[in-house]
Amino acid sequence: MAEKEIIIDAIINGEKYKAEKQEPRENPTHPNEIVGYAPVNTVEDTIKAIDVAHETFITWRESSIDDRVERMRRAIQKIKDNTPEIAKLLSREHGKALYDSEGEIGVSLMWMEYACDNVKEVLKNEVQEHDNGKTIIAKDAIGVVSAITPWNYPISLSTIKIAPALLAGNTMVLKPSPLAPLAVSRVVEIIADEFPPGVLNMVHGEADVGVELTSNPKIAKIAFTGGTETAKHIMKAAADTIKHMTLELGGNDAAIVLSDFDINDARAMRRLVISNFLTAGQICMIAKRVYVDQSIYDQFVEKYIEAANKWIRVGDPFDNNVTVGPVNNQKQAEYVQSLVDDAESKGAKIVKLGTILDQELFEEGYFMQPTVVLGADQNDPIVVEEQFGPTVPILPFENDQHAIELANDSIFGLTSSVWGKEEHAIDVAKHIQAGTTMINTAAVQGLDVRFPFGGVKQSGIGREYGKEGILAYTDTHVINVPKNRDLPYIPE
Repeated sequence: MAEKEIIIDAIINGEKYKAEKQEPRENPTHPNEIVGYAPVNTVEDTIKAIDVAHETFITWRESSIDDRVERMRRAIQKIKDNTPEIAKLLSREHGKALYDSEGEIGVSLMWMEYACDNVKEVLKNEVQEHDNGKTIIAKDAIGVVSAITPWNYPISLSTIKIAPALLAGNTMVLKPSPLAPLAVSRVVEIIADEFPPGVLNMVHGEADVGVELTSNPKIAKIAFTGGTETAKHIMKAAADTIKHMTLELGGNDAAIVLSDFDINDARAMRRLVISNFLTAGQICMIAKRVYVDQSIYDQFVEKYIEAANKWIRVGDPFDNNVTVGPVNNQKQAEYVQSLVDDAESKGAKIVKLGTILDQELFEEGYFMQPTVVLGADQNDPIVVEEQFGPTVPILPFENDQHAIELANDSIFGLTSSVWGKEEHAIDVAKHIQAGTTMINTAAVQGLDVRFPFGGVKQSGIGREYGKEGILAYTDTHVINVPKNRDLPYIPE
C-alpha cells in the first residue's frame, strides 16, 4: 500500500499559509515515489512573516521565562508523543536509517530539555555591589531571528536554534532546506502551536527567500547551518545592518590515530567506522579524513576494513538490519562519486566496504557503497574537500608533529578526534585547530549538548549548545547605578 503524500504549508502569524506553488520531495530510496510537497514561498510571503515576527516581538519580549519554559515543555511532550510518525517521515524523505532518524529526534529533545532546565539560571540578572554603587548586567532578547537550516539533520539543526531563541524572548522566521522539509515542518508546527501567534514562523523557498531573511533590516540575528560559500554571501547580505550571527559551517574533520592506539580494540575500531559512515557520511562533524601513524598503518587498515565490513549494511532505511541508507539526493551522490573517481584516476586504491542487502533496491535509489581510499595525496580533492558522503581517505603520518600539521592543513576547523592512550591523545589534541576535539570517539558519538559546539577558521562563527548556545540569542545590557556621579577632574 502506497504511503500518503504529505502536504505542508508555511506558518505565518500562527496560521497555515498557502503558497501558489508547491515543490515535490522525492524518496531517495525510491526516487520515483513522492513523499510530499513543500510550498515555494515568495519574497513577499517572507516579508510578511518578518513583519509579523517584528510586531510580535514587542509583546513577546515582555513575557516571563516561566511562561516560555512551560510552553516549550508542552511542545517537547508532543514531539515525544509523535516521534514514531516524525521519524518515519524523516527516513522516507531523507534516506537515513530509521534508528538514525529516531536518534536525531532524541538529540533534539535532549537539547530542548537542557535549554528549558537551564535558561532561567543563564539569563538571570547579575547584580554587583561595589564601592562606586551598583551594576546590573542583564541579558536582553535581541529581536527577530532568521534561522536557515540544512537537510542532513533538519530537525536537530532547527531545534538547536528554536529553543534558545524563543526561551530568551526572541521571535523567529525559520526556513528549512527544500531537500528535507517535511519532518522538520511537522516539528515546527508542534512548537509554533504552543506559542502565541507570530512568535515562531516558517517559510519555504529558494535563494531569494534566503536573501530576504539575511538582508531585511528587521532581522536582528541570523542563525545559519550550512556551507561556507553560502555563509560568505550571508555575511555580505547582513553587512549593511550589522546583524548578530551564529554560523555553523562545513568541516573537513581529521581523525588522528596514534602509534599507541589498540588496533585490536574492536569497539574502538567500530566507533571509528561509525564516525566515518553514520548517516551515509552526511554529517558536518563526521571524521572525513583519517591519519594513521605509519608504524601501525598496514595493520590498522586491515583491522579497519574488517570492522567496516561487519558494521556497514546498505539498504532500505526501514530494514532493522540496515546501518547505512541512500545519499539524500542525486547531485550529492554524483559529487561524492566524482571525488572517488578523481582519486582512483590518480592512482589511489578504492576499497568497497560492507554488504549491499538488496541489489535491485541499491540500483533504484541514490545508494552508494561506502568506500575507503588508500594512497591518496594530502593535496588531492578527496582529502582537501568536504566530501559529505560515504567515502573516507586514510593516510599515513611520520610522527605526532607531522600528524598535527596534516590535520591543521585545512581552511576548516569544526571538530577533530585523536585516538590512542588518553594522556598522549590529549597532548596531541591541544595542538589541533578545531572547535571540538574528541578523544577515542568522534562525530555524534562524542556530542554533549551541555557544552558549546562550533568551529574555528572557515568552519563558523559563534557557538551552539551549552550555556553559550543560550546566551548567543541575547544582548548584554549593563545598567550602572553609581554613588558618586560627579567626576573630580571636570571643573565646576
